[in-house]
Amino acid sequence: MWSYDTKTMVDEVKYQVLASYEDVEVRRYPKVLLASVDGEDANDAFGILFRYISGKNESSDKIAMTAPVITDEPRGKTITMTAPVIRQERRMSFVMPSKLSLKDVPRPLDDAVRIDEIPERVLAVTRFRGYARDKDVKERTSYLLGVATKQGLKVIGEPFNMFYNSPWTPGFMRRNEVAVEIEWTSPK
Repeated sequence: MWSYDTKTMVDEVKYQVLASYEDVEVRRYPKVLLASVDGEDANDAFGILFRYISGKNESSDKIAMTAPVITDEPRGKTITMTAPVIRQERRMSFVMPSKLSLKDVPRPLDDAVRIDEIPERVLAVTRFRGYARDKDVKERTSYLLGVATKQGLKVIGEPFNMFYNSPWTPGFMRRNEVAVEIEWTSPK
């Protein structure tokens, strides 16, 4: 069964919960398309991507926002919007709506934007509330990796963060997650 949190005002990437350990869920995510910008600071990258989904593309199509916002850099400030952003070491990506395929996603007019297809993958994920300050992200990342080690989950790649709410959402209502890709074999 595929699930998602229905409390946000934008679509979310659906996922399947495979297992739970303490405050960590093991989730299978489907293939997703990402519009990405490399090498820009967070605000500039966000602006470039926001213009892309607002119609700065060959077909002038507006593209719906999709949650979550994802980053693997420590954050001192909140990113100026909400979903669908993925941020990884000088890379920011917006998740494209699931109805779009690589063949029919609008082609960007800005050469800084590229479209990537991420295959289905399994992530270990832990959730927390608040403003996702650097200290909070580091603590949750350490917690996630500790649970993964304790449960014998083989980590693949680097942890990253996922953010689901707009900047005007009060901290106590914000949904944040730290995730890491894992190699998954069902428990016996």
